[in-house]
Amino acid sequence: MVARDGDGWIECACGSKHWGLNGAAGLLIYRDGAILLQHRAPWVHNGDTWGIPGGARDSHETIIEGAIREAVEETGIDPQCLNPRDTHTDNHGIWSYETVIAQANENLEAHELNDESHEVKWVLFDDVTRLPLHPSFAKSWPLLREKLDFLIQSAQ
Repeated sequence: MVARDGDGWIECACGSKHWGLNGAAGLLIYRDGAILLQHRAPWVHNGDTWGIPGGARDSHETIIEGAIREAVEETGIDPQCLNPRDTHTDNHGIWSYETVIAQANENLEAHELNDESHEVKWVLFDDVTRLPLHPSFAKSWPLLREKLDFLIQSAQ
């Protein structure tokens, strides 16, 4: 097993602290007009909010590897049920959060796998903003939604 070297906080020029010494990555999984969201436990940073599974990337990981590893750890998904389609970068200069947008097939199942989350569920695109969202995910959601709409339209 390769050592985990990404855990830790970065002091960002934006005035916030961000998790992930090598940046962070998350997995936005979609199918049938819905995305898979994770209700974060109250004790985690920005807890009791909804977002996508994700976390610190290790130095040896690609964006896709880091995002998928985090999603597997947090939701128990089978990566064979995914088709990565696009990425989105929230770039802060010394730190960035990379969102991998992946289409799930009908066999993908997910559940809360550790104490970092209360639950995971499929949420229709139009209902996402009705939930209390993780602040960074809330900021990125409009652009991510545009990318999702484009991916879906281009696949038809």
